[in-house]
Amino acid sequence: MVYITGDTHGDMKRFRHPLLKKATSEDVLIICGDFGFFWDDSKQEQKLRKKLAALRYTVAFVDGCHENYDLLEQYPTQEWNGGMARIIAPNLVHLLRGEIYTIAGHSFFTFGGGHSQDFEFRSAEHWWEREQPTYEEIVHAAETLKQHGNQVDYIITHEPPASLKDCLRVDTLQRLEMHAFFEDLVQICQFSAWYFGKCHMNRYIPIKYYALFDDVLAIKNTQRKLKPAQTEGDSVHVDHSTDH
Repeated sequence: MVYITGDTHGDMKRFRHPLLKKATSEDVLIICGDFGFFWDDSKQEQKLRKKLAALRYTVAFVDGCHENYDLLEQYPTQEWNGGMARIIAPNLVHLLRGEIYTIAGHSFFTFGGGHSQDFEFRSAEHWWEREQPTYEEIVHAAETLKQHGNQVDYIITHEPPASLKDCLRVDTLQRLEMHAFFEDLVQICQFSAWYFGKCHMNRYIPIKYYALFDDVLAIKNTQRKLKPAQTEGDSVHVDHSTDH
């Protein structure tokens, strides 16, 4: 079974979610960015990573806007389930940008990174330019998808496509090259569902987009569990036109 959740920000509470009590060594929990257990490398943080490494199931995460990239990049990349990844521990995996992995018989395209809205207020020691994907990473991602016929089962990112940020009314002014790339994916890529964590909300955006924060979902029942992203008197319209 594959479970998916949003940003954890270094908090262990998510791993005690009732749904994960049933998880076994065959299961994988995917985190949609802002993992947060690689931040200051304190003794406390190191203890938490040891606790994660002792879990029965595998924890796999894409990077977000609040990671210490210097710490993450100390781990070498190697092949994992069909794509390149950083293996922190046998059951703790950093999923890299522009890779496709086969997990529990499903294909997952991953692309972490994003934009910190508070980067101007964070010290030089706590903001990394590498949080923002490069042009080369976008090209690599496009080539990887092309090799797979632009078709995967699931997409995992930290940031959402720009059009979804508009309809969710979050961070609407930020537009990076990755957002333009994501809008292209909406048009050319075939997929069953797209999950992202940046918006810190649990919402289902018809017909196949999922904003996740502190909920944990099994991929087989996500649409039934999350409520649609609209309120009384509002209708959600997702504009899939590309503006870049």
